Amino acid sequence: MLPEKVDVLVVGLGPGGASAARVCAAAGLLVLAVERNKAFGEPVQCAEFIPNPMGAYARAEGVLLQRIDSMQSFLPSGTVEHSDFPGLMVDRGEFDRAIIQAAQANGAQLVTSTPLQRVDAERHVATVKHQGQEHRVEYRVLIAADGPHSPVAESLGLPALPVVQTRQYTVPLKKPYTATDVWLSDDYPGGYAWLFPKGEWANLGLGADKRIDNDMKTPLESLHVQLVEQGLLGEEIRHRTGGAIPVGGLRDSLYQGDVLFVGDAGGFTHPITGAGIAAAVMSGEAAGEAAIGHLEGDAEAFDDYDEDMRDQYGPALERACKRRAFLNEHWRTPRAQEDATQRRGWIAFSEYFNDGDQAA
Repeated sequence: MLPEKVDVLVVGLGPGGASAARVCAAAGLLVLAVERNKAFGEPVQCAEFIPNPMGAYARAEGVLLQRIDSMQSFLPSGTVEHSDFPGLMVDRGEFDRAIIQAAQANGAQLVTSTPLQRVDAERHVATVKHQGQEHRVEYRVLIAADGPHSPVAESLGLPALPVVQTRQYTVPLKKPYTATDVWLSDDYPGGYAWLFPKGEWANLGLGADKRIDNDMKTPLESLHVQLVEQGLLGEEIRHRTGGAIPVGGLRDSLYQGDVLFVGDAGGFTHPITGAGIAAAVMSGEAAGEAAIGHLEGDAEAFDDYDEDMRDQYGPALERACKRRAFLNEHWRTPRAQEDATQRRGWIAFSEYFNDGDQAA
């Protein structure tokens, strides 16, 4: 049975929601977290890379798959930029489940197959569907960690976040590989293609803006064939996945009344790289602390959360949004296939960080 009243209701149990639930439950708050999917940590819809500073979250058994030391960025001309790019490839499902288990160990109640139906923010009541029945939950704080198409935000009448779509295959990796490969090309308008190795397998995928080109299957299969012919990958496709990535930066406000937004729902995902796991965890933990402070009487807790997150993530996300706007001017034009254009729009190149010219 679900409780009728809780201190904190968390909607969505990716790394952001699970982190918020863990922090709030550790403080002794009554926490209910609901997940619309049928299983914790599933489906996996990302390339499964985390930066080295997140290593503490990859210690649970089965999480860490391999280490990454570098990035290779392939430009339209065929030039390849080699960059130091240390990080970790993880099993994203196990990564999420490790945080979920910690939240449960702290006393949070977590349930799957329980989608949000609507939120009555004035009455602090959320309606969810659980075991075929609608169930009303009265909350004091709601933490929205429900992805780029946040049903919480929609229920509150907030604007939808701009997104791009991704498509990814998990395929056999024919030799040990410690680099992440990135292809920058007008073949992937609004995004890029990638290869992320993870032991005997690799994630091969791409992101693109479907408003520019709706066909993502053809360019991904073409890249797969190319890498099979090179002897790097096998032909088998073990798994297919995909999803939406928010690319507009942070929401105008990271809270609305007593509702806090974290991770993809808050727009924390990097609009150029699509990286979002670390920011989801960090924003989830910070939102959890803000909820605790608010419920202990700190009238500034939510403002502080918003300000702290903007200080930490705002500059990088704002630059990335500018670079997206720059690239969006050139997709499907000859300039999109010029190295100079792609260098301006990708994090491996110094031009990306140069704000001193008119192309900014």
